[in-house]
Amino acid sequence: MISTVIKHNSSQLTLDFEAGLVERYRSLRECVATGVYQRGLTRIAIDLDLAPSNLSVQLSEDSSRHFSIDRLERYIETTKDLTPIYYLAEKFLSDKSAKQSAALAQLTTMFGQFHQLIKQAGLT
Repeated sequence: MISTVIKHNSSQLTLDFEAGLVERYRSLRECVATGVYQRGLTRIAIDLDLAPSNLSVQLSEDSSRHFSIDRLERYIETTKDLTPIYYLAEKFLSDKSAKQSAALAQLTTMFGQFHQLIKQAGLT
């Protein structure tokens, strides 16, 4: 679980989310589509006042029909699925230097453990 603090003017927002959403999904559309299919296409289509086939086409890569921002907002409101918001936060607001620092800290720990294992195995 990763906590990200986002500061805007005088307010502060802390988001706790599982990292890796940007690696897991190629796009916001794919992120939403996964949530829709996990919850049931028909049920979500009813919540969004759409026919299931129309929702399916909107979530596909078909360029003739698009899943609108209004529908995204309604999807989040009705399902309480915040994953699309976390996806966008990770994609556009994450601090890459913080990720690099965390990775270096983890590598340092792993190197120390590796060094101890080499000693225990009598390879040094």
